[in-house]
Amino acid sequence: MASKEFGRRQALRASLTGAAALGAAQAGLTPAEAAEGRTPRPPRGAYAHNMEAVGYSDLDHRPAFKMAIRQVRGRWYLYTGHFWDSGWSVVDVTDPRRPEVVAFVPGPADTWTLQVDLSGNTMVTALESVFPNFGGDPSADFEDGVYIWDIEDPVRPRRLSHFRTGGTGTHRNLYPGGRYVHLAAGVPGFTGNIYMILDISDRTRPREAGRWWVPGQRDGEAKEPTTRQPHSHGFCCGNAGDVSLHGPAYPAGDHVYLPYGGAGMVVLDISDVSRPKRVGGLSFSPPFHSRFGVHGVLPVPERGIAFANSEDVSYGAGPAPHASIIDISDPAEPWLLSTLPSPVPPENAPYDDFATRGGWSGPHNINHHQHHPDVQRQGNLFYIAHFNAGLRVYDVSNVRLPREVGYFIPPEPTRRYGPMPEGDLVLQTEDVVVDRRGYIYISDKNQGLWITRYTGPRP
Repeated sequence: MASKEFGRRQALRASLTGAAALGAAQAGLTPAEAAEGRTPRPPRGAYAHNMEAVGYSDLDHRPAFKMAIRQVRGRWYLYTGHFWDSGWSVVDVTDPRRPEVVAFVPGPADTWTLQVDLSGNTMVTALESVFPNFGGDPSADFEDGVYIWDIEDPVRPRRLSHFRTGGTGTHRNLYPGGRYVHLAAGVPGFTGNIYMILDISDRTRPREAGRWWVPGQRDGEAKEPTTRQPHSHGFCCGNAGDVSLHGPAYPAGDHVYLPYGGAGMVVLDISDVSRPKRVGGLSFSPPFHSRFGVHGVLPVPERGIAFANSEDVSYGAGPAPHASIIDISDPAEPWLLSTLPSPVPPENAPYDDFATRGGWSGPHNINHHQHHPDVQRQGNLFYIAHFNAGLRVYDVSNVRLPREVGYFIPPEPTRRYGPMPEGDLVLQTEDVVVDRRGYIYISDKNQGLWITRYTGPRP
């Protein structure tokens, strides 16, 4: 058994792009063919179009969730949170063919440490209660809020402070550099996560600078009128929690764009961070599902557009998910431009519909960290993790007519590390980061880190 596992790990870590062993063993190329630059086939069990696999790491058997990338003194480091282990890993991806875990920093017990963001020498990591269906113990003590770290030494993060939010902690946060961190915070006295602005001008003494919430989230407060009917499909999908800031809140100038679940995309003016005020928004529920009706928003103000998407956790039993392009040329009056086409399974796949193949389906995370100088700028290619459909790449040069131009569907996981997804153990691609070299990193609930590259035409 040990020899089989060793062989599998060696094969996955070898390069598919050069004259490496896997180029012959899995891609079906001889060394001479590889040297000629012929395009390798995807690894066994994978599907690819205009994509190639470059490298793989099992991350010491700690599946990753969110990721952030940076270059320091000529070396490239990927920072990851984890699904089933409390803590964070640092992965040296200078040679993307041979990623290497160079540090693991343990986190607090019984605490989700899924989320990570950074800018310069500062890293911010989220602390949150673990959902019961992900293995959490509701009676266990956990840490809440965020840790602030100094990462001047890239492989030895040094914790500077701990900001506590109370409640369930924080989920997806964003730190674009400078003075403020933008939190999606579960705090006492509120239903769902609210928007909180954290001042870290003194990184050892972070303090709250401002907050905003949708009317009705505060206990005893009148709710905004709604025509939505209660429903019960899927994970954590009661109507009471539909209006919740998933995060990250994404600032652009004096505005910040909030992916607020059933409340849609919300636009605030934060010119005075102590008093954020609503200036606009766009509802997506109905017709799309409500619980994570808007899961992520990425504004691209220089193009006058934003990308938005939902997260469908109903195992295909609820209303359709979406990935959309929005006109934000007037932040007070955003409107829908188009929706990205849903993925279609490859012709030789043993399933004919991603919605019914098992696991969660639909879009999840995008190449969000546009504030990182080492992340590829959002241009005419849009990258999105699509749960059981793997990584999808879209040509968005025509915002009225986006089209899919590439995909990479990794092999199915072979080992279950945690209780999700329920039912069959299937691929669940979670996050995507694209560095400015063009290497694409994707994570999964039950396998390691894949590094890929887009090889198709550039729009």
